[in-house]
Amino acid sequence: MTKTVEMVITGAQVLNVYTREFEATSLWIDHGRIISNLRDEPYIAAQHVDATGQWIVPGMIDAHVHMESSMVAPSELGKVLLQHGVTTIATDPHELANVAGIAGIQYLIDDARQTPLDVCFMLPSSVPCVPFDDNGATLHAADLRPLYQQPEVRGLAEVMDYGAVARGDADILAKISDAYAHGYHADGHAAGLNAHQLNVMRDAGLDTDHECMTVTEALDRIKAGMYVFLREGTVERDILPTIGAVTEANAGRFAFCTDDKTISDLITEGSIDYNVRLAIQSGMLPELAYTLASFNGATAHRLSDRGSLSAGQLADLVVLDNLEQVSVARTMKRGQWVLPSATKPLPFTATRVQHHTQLSDLQLPVATGLANVIGVQPNHIETDHLTQPIAATQNFEADCQRDVLKMVVIERHHNTGKVGVGLVHGFALKHGAIAGTVAHDAHNIVAVGTSDAAILRAVNQITKDNGGIAVVDDEQVLATMPLAIGGLLSAATYTTAAKQLADLKRAYAVISEQPLSFDPFITLSFLTLPVIPTLKLTARGLFDYATFDFIPVAIQDNQRQTVEVQSFGGLD
Repeated sequence: MTKTVEMVITGAQVLNVYTREFEATSLWIDHGRIISNLRDEPYIAAQHVDATGQWIVPGMIDAHVHMESSMVAPSELGKVLLQHGVTTIATDPHELANVAGIAGIQYLIDDARQTPLDVCFMLPSSVPCVPFDDNGATLHAADLRPLYQQPEVRGLAEVMDYGAVARGDADILAKISDAYAHGYHADGHAAGLNAHQLNVMRDAGLDTDHECMTVTEALDRIKAGMYVFLREGTVERDILPTIGAVTEANAGRFAFCTDDKTISDLITEGSIDYNVRLAIQSGMLPELAYTLASFNGATAHRLSDRGSLSAGQLADLVVLDNLEQVSVARTMKRGQWVLPSATKPLPFTATRVQHHTQLSDLQLPVATGLANVIGVQPNHIETDHLTQPIAATQNFEADCQRDVLKMVVIERHHNTGKVGVGLVHGFALKHGAIAGTVAHDAHNIVAVGTSDAAILRAVNQITKDNGGIAVVDDEQVLATMPLAIGGLLSAATYTTAAKQLADLKRAYAVISEQPLSFDPFITLSFLTLPVIPTLKLTARGLFDYATFDFIPVAIQDNQRQTVEVQSFGGLD
């Protein structure tokens, strides 16, 4: 008896990731899986789809993403990613976990079940990211272990605390061991690490990295035996500087990721489809770029049921109208064409924004006339360690002419009263301030502005909203985006969230009076992350990654002889 299957797609050029070539063949699909990729089979198809003139590639995979950075709930994020041909993501939920612990992770898992998008959860390894961070929860190996019983959990997410790995911390090693004991693996995080340190991480079982910013860094990780996820997010624009590391010999060790990308950029640029587009524009063959975007990501994460268009694989595929432009015509997930969805984000009740900050808490005396200043690197999460002459003052507020502004971090989870105050260069504000509860990874309140009054106005607005982002001028609030889910995610639709982000950017243009080449809000959110070089600000003060210790803002007289004063380029 001739077998009847649900669907056959004919006429297209179909990517074979094993030979890295497009073939004029057919795809036979039944019960959510591909049962053959041969042109002629003795099957009868209930539905025939003619894709003549089009290309078909495997569903794209984001190998590492913090979906909280989109600022929308997982169910809303899925609606956007599927439109862009992304059918699977490997996510690290450590943002909401840092706010609400296990309850935060469980919320993301539950809400993600509303979307056809496959969300593979890599359990957060570093909550907090360093022992001295003032976040909302602490998760040990014993806390995470029960979550492996949930089918969405697929391993351990980026281990950021190199020091803990190097000294053999029992808890972090237990987290890594648990991932392998359950048949999964553990992601690494190797920002700023040298060859010796890479081997320490690899020896501990960490087999991926996504922090490469240069070809040399990427090749060092390949030589150490890691998979490298080439990244293009909202602030981490790393594809063009790193794509040259991929060769015919090592291509199988590379995949694509976004890491952190806002809903606005996901809508306008895309997700992994944008990485593919950049790679092709840089000279990579489309056959290879789409393989990195699918099969290689699946291989790195041990997802043996996806990543290719061959018999036995999930029917996750993307139909393209234009190969080089990555023009997505239709997306199929588990044998079903993706259609519009009317789901709404689940409610979340564990948000906390509590503090008692006053103007007096924002004061920053600078007595010596020379200060350590955080230097923003546009479109990168690393910063420069600048040292600049600052007029001695009882309370520094702003030097707008040289673009030196006050930055503040306020602990918001436990109302401890901790307030870190520092200096930052690169935001080009002329008046007003911005503030937000998105501040990696502890997600305290972070603000930057031209006066203490403006900073406090912005802080008070996001406190009133119980989490969010606000832009103010010297008199009033110009724009705000409430983030009701942990102070990180909007409870609104993705279209509403994108509009609110656009309103924030327009308001920022008003108070900066000049266009910026980077997203100021997500850039500010990374200036609090102490595991990324080099100067960062936390609620406990200014942190120097190079010494892995806190340092004063004002440089002491006995240090002045050894300090090189740096220029701000053309902004002096």
